[in-house]
Amino acid sequence: MKAPAAHEVLAILAHLARQAGPVPAAAIARDLQLPRSTTYELLAALETAGFVVHLVDEHRYCLGVAAHELGTGYARQEPLQRISRVPVARLADRTGATAHMAVLHGREVIYVIEERAPGRAPLVTDVGVRLPAQLTASGRAMLAAMPPAQVVALFPDASSFVQRHEAGPRSLSALRRLLVETRRAGCAVEENEVTPGYASVAAAVIDHAKHPVASVAVTFPVEEMPECAARIEEVKRTARALAARVGGPR
Repeated sequence: MKAPAAHEVLAILAHLARQAGPVPAAAIARDLQLPRSTTYELLAALETAGFVVHLVDEHRYCLGVAAHELGTGYARQEPLQRISRVPVARLADRTGATAHMAVLHGREVIYVIEERAPGRAPLVTDVGVRLPAQLTASGRAMLAAMPPAQVVALFPDASSFVQRHEAGPRSLSALRRLLVETRRAGCAVEENEVTPGYASVAAAVIDHAKHPVASVAVTFPVEEMPECAARIEEVKRTARALAARVGGPR
């Protein structure tokens, strides 16, 4: 397959993955600005390989089993964790604070890497732990990088806002103010909202689609917050380096 055709195939697969349901070939051609004949030809090849299913009765196309196998293969191989482990460990070394990486799952963050700095006490942010996204610096960093409509969908009403220590945003308007400040600063900050006596700063890792695939953060005693400017820059630097590794903006 020639390079231009390969790019078009990948564009079709990525486009189908972003849709809420099956779509007509004409819509694919229109959205991707492809000739209809080329679109039908590529869809036929993808259907033969199992990456696309043609719903004949509906005159629409959706992703096939082979595409699902790619997704599960990605999950098994954990490439994000593999490429991030050393940079996160170096972040802990450079800052003297516990460093971790989290991903967003609904209204929660899941911690997938933690590197504890020497002499630091264990934290709640161990690998596999889930916490309310709006309370954590890691979650806020990712939420701030998402389209506003997605944030509204995640937090539609007051019942969406889980509390831990009677701290943190309790409404969408309060969360929006935090996210505006996060975007302005280029990082998210949390103090005493997850664990009393501790603060965190985090920055999102942005991929080629401008989507926050993860965030990196450091956590330290809250009394060290006044001297954390250097740590904030290290967190941002690590997030940028990881973004470059996943094809995001440099």
